[in-house]
Amino acid sequence: MSFNFASIRAKVSPLDQPYFDPTAYGNGPADSVTDSSENAAITRHSVKIGKRTYPYTATAGHLVAVDADNSQPAAKIFYVAFTVDGSDRNTRPVTFFYNGGPGSSSVFVMLGSFAPKRIKTSMPGFTPPAPYTLEDNPDSLLDKTDLVFINPVGTGYSAAIAPYKNKDFWGVDQDAKSIRQFIKRYLTANDRWNSPKFLFGESYGTPRSAVLAYLLHEDGVDLNGITLQSSILDYAQAGNPVGALPTAVADAWYHKKTHLKPPSASLPPLMASAALFARGDYATALEKFPKSDPATLQKLSDFTGIDPTTLTAWGLDIAAGDSNGRTLFLITLLQSQGLALGSYDGRVTGVDTGIAADISPNSGGNDPTMTAVSGVYTAMWNYYLNDGLKFTSNSAFTDLNDQAFQNWDFSHIDPTGAQKGIDATGNIILYTAGDLAATMSLNVDLKVLSANGYYDFVTPFYQTVMDLQQMPLVDPSVRKNLSAKFYPSGHMVYLEAGSRTALKADVAAMIDAATADHQAMARIRTLQTLKAARSSN
Repeated sequence: MSFNFASIRAKVSPLDQPYFDPTAYGNGPADSVTDSSENAAITRHSVKIGKRTYPYTATAGHLVAVDADNSQPAAKIFYVAFTVDGSDRNTRPVTFFYNGGPGSSSVFVMLGSFAPKRIKTSMPGFTPPAPYTLEDNPDSLLDKTDLVFINPVGTGYSAAIAPYKNKDFWGVDQDAKSIRQFIKRYLTANDRWNSPKFLFGESYGTPRSAVLAYLLHEDGVDLNGITLQSSILDYAQAGNPVGALPTAVADAWYHKKTHLKPPSASLPPLMASAALFARGDYATALEKFPKSDPATLQKLSDFTGIDPTTLTAWGLDIAAGDSNGRTLFLITLLQSQGLALGSYDGRVTGVDTGIAADISPNSGGNDPTMTAVSGVYTAMWNYYLNDGLKFTSNSAFTDLNDQAFQNWDFSHIDPTGAQKGIDATGNIILYTAGDLAATMSLNVDLKVLSANGYYDFVTPFYQTVMDLQQMPLVDPSVRKNLSAKFYPSGHMVYLEAGSRTALKADVAAMIDAATADHQAMARIRTLQTLKAARSSN
């Protein structure tokens, strides 16, 4: 069912409260605002999920995050919340969502995944130019939880409040602390302190969740569950060929380039055998190169569709890149057709000849996956915000802020006091799996769901598996709270229809498991109460 904006204009609810925000929001590192007011547009809607229709309220506006040391206003953070009308706030879960980057607004996860409305895309194909469609979302999570989509400082309409500047919030710890303060403010403003609480972070949003969960625990806010979608919990392992190999195999299989005999009829068993090969013979071959076993080289070629001579030229490194930062595998597999694979979703292809081959991949401008959906996201978000949610502003909405990424402070002090953000030469080695392990060890009822797409070369699913296996969490009774799911999709798992439905079911099951255990719920609330009482003394 298409979302008809003309019908919205004709059927404005008398309870709706449109809002025009005159504040100018700059997204540069030295920008800030002086206004510290909290205002929002409020609109009423309904959505059908399954056999039931849910009336809900949408709130689009700002809450103020304060400096934890002096309680002075520090940042105006823009958010959009969807809450089911008439629910019991003590039992109704609330989930906080954000994208990654760092420097991304939450518009992508909001309009692609589990909000009541979602954009209609043609993934894994290119979504043609306007007019686009925004449709009711049968996979919305609103039947299980209220939804709050957060835009970190420097994204969306979020900005520092003077004398603070945007750059003051652009760092691992600085960012997590500001989101912590926002969540606490939201809980207070909406009387949700006793609600079951969940986080959903994508990409850089997964290290944000790991750090944020620990900070929240230390501040008396204990979570019931976390979803980590497309994780990167150990930056030191970014580009690890062992972790990337199964994704390369998935891409080759999708494009019918593998030479396995017999050929694999489905993806999951192929991924299991590729992972076994990656951690075994392939890892050994990398260590012994150039004296690798010829049989292993041939098997690598059969798995990936890349000839042995080319693989040898790459040093067998399936994640190797050229001088322009382009991943060799992604531009080689379909080179004879003049095509490159998307790093965010290897099913997606783009022209890789002429000027298209020279656009910097580091900007995202030449990645076929982002090109396939960026236009529809930008257009439909602005339309939906103004016409559907009734929030208007003179300022430009910042979907992605490259300045935030360029100025990001990756320094991080983990719960043990170790510095694991950058090395002596400035390389990013951010490690946050330890923060997650610490939080799970302290809050032993915390459920964690790891969700990854098979075709994602940016945060490969098997690298996530290894990161989670190796994180310092050894207690088996706590380990059982961690689960991992995989989908035939890319980095933005929810853009693929079947994967979105499956992911919704898995997140819903995690929420049900976390809230059905009444003893665990009681322990979490007691833990939260004790921490709050201790911090107030």
